[in-house]
Amino acid sequence: MEGGVIVFHRIKDIMSLKKYVLLATFQDGTVKTYDVSSLFEEVEAFNALKDTPHLFEQVKVDVGGYGISWNDEIDLSCDEIWDNGVLICEDNGVK
Repeated sequence: MEGGVIVFHRIKDIMSLKKYVLLATFQDGTVKTYDVSSLFEEVEAFNALKDTPHLFEQVKVDVGGYGISWNDEIDLSCDEIWDNGVLICEDNGVK
């Protein structure tokens, strides 16, 4: 929360990379990678991403950019990716 206002770092674009890594571009221009494989042991539903051929590549940004999803059972919030992703560049500038 910034100044009493809840701030969402909404996602503009999402790309699947190899080995269960995502490349997320946020609406402010920040770019982060996020390793989904860290969720395989924590959340049972995410195992479908490795067990179902080509499902990982079908990731899409949800309406409004508040998260991403693969299907009705597998999704991630924009905050999870923002908080736990690895910064690649910020505000259209290289880190």
